[in-house]
Amino acid sequence: MGGDRVDPAALAADWTAAVLGTSYVSMNRRDLLRYLTGLATRLVASFDAPQWDRTVAAGVGRLMVAAHFTDARSLERTLVVVAEHLAPAGADRTSRLAALQGALAAGYAEALRERTLAEQERISMAAFAARIAAEEARWASEARYQAVFAGAVIGISVAELDGRIVQVNEALCRMLGYDAEEIAARPIYEFMHPYDAPGDWRRVREMIAGTVDHLRMEKAYYRKDGTELWTDLVVSLIRDQTGEPRYLVAMVEDITERHLLQTRLQHQALHDPLTGLPNRALFFDRLEAALEDGYAVPGVCYLDLDGFKAVNDTLGHDVGDQLLRTIAERLRAELAPEGHLVARMGGDEFVVLVEDAADPARMRRVAERALETVRRPVWVEGNEIRVSASIGIVGRDQGGSGAAELMKAADTTLYWAKNDGRSRVAEFDRDRHRTDVARFELSAQLPEALRRQEFFLEYQPLVRLCDGVTTGVEALVRWRRENGERLGPDRFIPLAEETGLIVALGRWVLTEACGQARRWHDAHGGERPLMSVNVAARQVREPDFVDDVRAALERTGWPPGALQLELTESDVMSAEGGPLETLGALADLGVRIAIDDFGTGYSNLAYLRTLPVHALKLAGPFVTGIGPGGRDGRGGTAGTEAVLSSVIGLAHTLGLSVTAENVETAEQHGRLRALGCDTGQGWFLAPPAGPARVEPLLGRPLPRLRRSPVPGGERRRPATG
Repeated sequence: MGGDRVDPAALAADWTAAVLGTSYVSMNRRDLLRYLTGLATRLVASFDAPQWDRTVAAGVGRLMVAAHFTDARSLERTLVVVAEHLAPAGADRTSRLAALQGALAAGYAEALRERTLAEQERISMAAFAARIAAEEARWASEARYQAVFAGAVIGISVAELDGRIVQVNEALCRMLGYDAEEIAARPIYEFMHPYDAPGDWRRVREMIAGTVDHLRMEKAYYRKDGTELWTDLVVSLIRDQTGEPRYLVAMVEDITERHLLQTRLQHQALHDPLTGLPNRALFFDRLEAALEDGYAVPGVCYLDLDGFKAVNDTLGHDVGDQLLRTIAERLRAELAPEGHLVARMGGDEFVVLVEDAADPARMRRVAERALETVRRPVWVEGNEIRVSASIGIVGRDQGGSGAAELMKAADTTLYWAKNDGRSRVAEFDRDRHRTDVARFELSAQLPEALRRQEFFLEYQPLVRLCDGVTTGVEALVRWRRENGERLGPDRFIPLAEETGLIVALGRWVLTEACGQARRWHDAHGGERPLMSVNVAARQVREPDFVDDVRAALERTGWPPGALQLELTESDVMSAEGGPLETLGALADLGVRIAIDDFGTGYSNLAYLRTLPVHALKLAGPFVTGIGPGGRDGRGGTAGTEAVLSSVIGLAHTLGLSVTAENVETAEQHGRLRALGCDTGQGWFLAPPAGPARVEPLLGRPLPRLRRSPVPGGERRRPATG
């Protein structure tokens, strides 16, 4: 708990001053101070304890009643003094203070109720005895009965079995605001209230019939001035000497203040304090009730604001809170009149419960209206704020039968809306959901797969086009799962990048690839083959990446000049600050840097002069546009070759080597060689393979390239690495 510790003595002193004289307590001021000091010490210790125990505060409330603090003002002033001394310094203390006040009030009310019940029972028995005795002795003890009846602090009425009130005491008259004659002129049935449960009056009729002797309930009345009075009502049946029902005696305790407190606390527990909307707990209660209704087909619109964090970060949290309040009120005004429940789930997330969503088009219309409502500009402190929303919608027949399953499906659909571009509505798709679940399960298995060494490398030769000699390889990672299933990098690399495992996986790939290159060289000597390894932008952003590369080289003994790291064109162009400095540090170390898939991103050759880049790898679409079956779509083969010629020529002018990917035909190989492209890779040249199959190709010309390429030659399977 944070904040300064509360002084129990100071609390006790203010407490004594506040409640002195509010109840008939047989203690002088000094004794009262001593008594309340003990209670204050308990409260403070409980409030500051690491583990909250409501029984302490409830016990203090009971001890107040035990000391005869039975006037409502005593409780009211106690709660005020406690709040002043235990004023919170944080959200955790606010919650604990509210809980402490509630527990204290509950303990007080429970003890007072027990005390009142005991008094009611004593009065009831006395009234019963007095009534019977009066009938037997013609009211011989009328004085004693009147002393008990008229002097009681609780309201008492006596009614005939037909409901006619024959006698009331002064306390009940004060409660209801009527005089005794006005009450006695009305039957009990005229005091019905809209909040009365039908079962309560059924039990009254059972009491009149003699099958029930006692009845207790919380009941509301209208006072004469129209205000509401909440009572703890106990009705007892009085029988005559033969056991036949004769009278109904009602004892009424005013619990209006307690009821209002309980109502307020209940509202706070089920509503969001910022927006006043129903909160998560109330929403789930309504959703589960709708799901249990066999005739309802509920649906959910899950809404998340786009760009809300930017509002908080730039204009402040006060503006953000006002924005949330305005949007919440607009959503309620737009959707609640049609019976839709609008709730705040927390943060900038809202949810709309459509209890009749049998028509998917209706769900879509509700979501679109919510989207348009959020898009309307909001003015806060002179700022015009425009935000949008992403909404996921799901119906009962799509997302499962339970509330939890339905909300999981809605949350997934909301993520789709965010991921697909925001400011849109996404509908639940079961097949897409299954795919996402499979991706999640696969993602969760990645760390253990790396630990169990389920990943392995294959190598695709890099072939010098002028003479067909294999001068290097590109390392390609694969995953062989425990069940024997083999997965390509397109299945797991994006997941590794999302989870951050790409850093550890990339470190392993780098070390394994360099180690394999060293083993090849140690076995055969000669010129060292170039080992090319793909690197993700996430790896380059790691502060220790250069150290990881240096460590891999030192551990394997592989020279930096024989290692090439490949980054995509978009990753290089988006590198700013630290990442760009990292590329420079790698180049200074002697490592070659290659831009992979060149031509799919910015395709701006001018920036190459300023980057620490050594090679370009032409994207597959450049290569597949060559030849009779070329698929360039812009100027045919001639147009593609003109672009390639310009790119290759400018790259050579800048001192960069050029590698063509996806060389699939002899025609493509021949044209690339004629255009001066340095190296190539692809299924026509050699497919990816394990170390043993690649080893004989290193430093030697490929057999098929000893013949001249045949224009229009056979197309080969495209590379998938």
